[in-house]
Amino acid sequence: MMKTPSLTEQHSEQREKRTERWRSLAVVVVSMAIFLDTVDVSIVNVALPTIKLDLQLTTTDLQWVPGVYVLTYAGFMLLGGRAADLLGRRRIFLLGATLFGLASLAGGLANSGWLLMLARGVQGIGAALTMPAATSILTTTFPAGPERNKALGIFSATAGAGFTCGLVFGGVLTTFIGWHWVFFVNVPLRAADCAAGPRRGA
Repeated sequence: MMKTPSLTEQHSEQREKRTERWRSLAVVVVSMAIFLDTVDVSIVNVALPTIKLDLQLTTTDLQWVPGVYVLTYAGFMLLGGRAADLLGRRRIFLLGATLFGLASLAGGLANSGWLLMLARGVQGIGAALTMPAATSILTTTFPAGPERNKALGIFSATAGAGFTCGLVFGGVLTTFIGWHWVFFVNVPLRAADCAAGPRRGA
């Protein structure tokens, strides 16, 4: 005779299913975040000649458009990790994602070189806050072992893909729509990231 699951067992199964759904969502959200962070390292490269002509930048000024993003991204990452420890990984993740999205909007609307470079710098700070918080979210969401290794593997592979995809996306957007869209494309994706952002975690 088949045994009917007890109420406690049913609640336990439902809890496990909710946990699995949360973990899957966490992987998607943080992977999308790091994908956008790394895409923006390379997405503007193809658009640089058009940006130079449109904003009348010198060659020296133009180098700062990709350079300032990398500098602030790398320079503020330790601060981002410390902030996630002190203020909470979820809070810092959402703050970084919001900063990145707003800076992307400002970059797309920029009508001068200094404004574009400022937006790129803030983008880098947003990415620097997001990256360590995202890693921390994964390591605390998944127990040590195969599940965590798999999640971190997906996260790392997505980050690596971002560098390559940035060149492709930059070329397509600049050619068929305009250079402004190498920034505008981040806005709805970042908004979706924030809306579906981590619901748990300190």
